[in-house]
Amino acid sequence: MTVDLPDRLRAAFRWTDPGEDYLVSDRSGWWRDPAILSGLGDALADLFRAERPTVVISPEVTGFLVGPLTARSLGAGFVEAYRAGARRPIAEAMIWTEVVDHRGEVQLLGVRRELVRPDDRVLVVDDWAATGAQAGALKALAGDRYVGTAVIVNECAPALSSELGVRGLLTGADL
Repeated sequence: MTVDLPDRLRAAFRWTDPGEDYLVSDRSGWWRDPAILSGLGDALADLFRAERPTVVISPEVTGFLVGPLTARSLGAGFVEAYRAGARRPIAEAMIWTEVVDHRGEVQLLGVRRELVRPDDRVLVVDDWAATGAQAGALKALAGDRYVGTAVIVNECAPALSSELGVRGLLTGADL
């Protein structure tokens, strides 16, 4: 990992107040900083490089940014995990799993069936894990092919991080 990447991530991040008594994370500075983009894939890949993943699965939307960067660093493939109903249906066979989002709503998260192979070693990659819901859902979808979840920010409780194999570059307290 680039020595100053965690510092750059912290500096480019901010909390914004939409005026409704809670703060919202603003990660747009991460995507704007070319040094962060340059080092992010390697840094996330390094969290699981020893496990030799063959495919990275990432949930939309920001997972579609960090997943390919990580897959490229690992020399692995990339598979998108879509939310049902977010767009026109995908005209291919899908594998679906339920996930309860941070608002408590049940959603379906799915990947194209033929893109996850029996001999794959699946690494889930996303920008943030707070509840572990998406990591848990994609772990269930991958089954014994699952090697873990790499995130930029891991806010999961330590026991949950251990159970789901979530590793992060930063914790919520770092921000």
